[in-house]
Parts: sequence; C-alpha cells; structure tokens
Amino acid sequence: MFLVDSHCHLDGLNYQDLHQDVDDVMQKAASRGVKFCLAVATTLPGYRAMREKVGERDDVVFSCGVHPLNQDETFLVEDLRRLAAEEGVVAMGETGLDYFYTPETKARQQASFREHIRIGRELNKPVIVHTRDARADTLAILREEKVTDCGGVLHCFTEDRETAGQLLDMGFYISFSGIVTFRNAEQLRDAARYIPLDRLLVETDSPYLAPVPHRGKENQPAFTRDVADYMAVLKGVSVEELAQQTTQNFATLFHIDPARLQSA
Repeated sequence: MFLVDSHCHLDGLNYQDLHQDVDDVMQKAASRGVKFCLAVATTLPGYRAMREKVGERDDVVFSCGVHPLNQDETFLVEDLRRLAAEEGVVAMGETGLDYFYTPETKARQQASFREHIRIGRELNKPVIVHTRDARADTLAILREEKVTDCGGVLHCFTEDRETAGQLLDMGFYISFSGIVTFRNAEQLRDAARYIPLDRLLVETDSPYLAPVPHRGKENQPAFTRDVADYMAVLKGVSVEELAQQTTQNFATLFHIDPARLQSA
C-alpha cells in the first residue's frame, strides 16, 4: 500500500520527546503504508527553515506560502515568487482566508490570497487553500483570480456538500483530515460521501487534529492511515483502492511523476 500525507507541517513535530529526526517520522509513517509527504509552509522564513530541517529527500516535497493567520508579518511578493519557483516546491500555500481568528486582517488576507493564486498561475503550481468563516469570499476570489488555470485543493475540508460542489465545479480537489473521524462531524461525513473518489486527498495537518483513536496526542504523518481507513468505509471501497486513487490524485494535482509514488 502507498498512501500520501498530502498536508503536514514536518517542522512542527515534537523532535525533543517523540521523534529523533525527520527520518524517524518518515520511518514510522512508512511502517503504516504512508510513504510520501507534502510538507507545507506557513511563512517564508518558516519555508526556508523547514527545507533546511528536512533536507533533500525522495519521500518529501514542499509548498511555499504565507498562511492567512500570519499576515501580521509583511512579505515581499518578489520573495514569494522566487522561493516558490525553487525545485522541490510543488504548490503555493498554504494560503486562503481565516475570518474566525483575525477578521481585522481581512484586507491583507485577501491581497495575499490573490497574489498566491497569480503566482500559482504564472508558475503552473496549484494552490493549497485554508478557509474558516470565509466561505463566500474564498469562493469568489478563487473564481475572480481564475484558479482553474493552476488548480488547487481545499485542505482540511470542514465545509458542507454545497461548498464541495462549487469547488468541484472549479476543478478543485478536496482533502480530508482527522476531523472526519470526530463524533460531531456528521455534516462533513455527508460531504465526504458526496465527493467523487477521483477528487479526494487525505492528510494529517500534523501536528494538529489527530484522528480517532489518537485524539489528544500529537498528530504525525503515520496517522494518515487512520484517516484513510475511515474514509474507505465512508466511500464503500477497500483501503487499498482508496490509497491507490488518492495517490494518483496527488500525482495529478501536484504534477509529480507517478514513478515516485509507486508501492515499495
């Protein structure tokens, strides 16, 4: 089996107490069939530091971007473009809108979001989108900036079936995290049943949002397997089929040679 953790923050894991190093994290993941990761940046300095920590690996690729909750630190669009063009970077982000925590930075969030999409179109790299309490503006900006030219994924999906439909119409992929396993997530499970298998991704968003049965612990890429097991039941397919399809989806969206994503 070959699963991909399509969204994790490898730089955010507990390397003091839980993991020796990135090798250790990836070995634990591989032991559960999770053999590839997309390490996601949330600031430009964070991107640089993460690349240094992870190094060049066959089983990790990177995104480059500025999270909507990190708009207090200004960044130069030229720096974003230059770093995002580096080899090994397969996506822009994570970007998007979050009005839940910092509604006062709405204007800056929207400007940043637009810049990420524009650079994504320029470089032919898809955008990784975060949205919270900002559904209408998120969908509007995606349309206005012609995101269909570069594609993208709404990561850690927590919206409803209707929102999923609008994203699918734009050619988007939709990624599910451990939240889908939470007891009170019935609306999310309804959306998951609705979304076609060929548009799904699975992720951890580690170190956050550990799935059942690991709730309360630090999340890690190995737990992608728990999300995949749960999603397979929801979709009425084997976990092997779900792994094969979500890995293929990942390769298609992020322009990765499928030969890199073959079962060991």
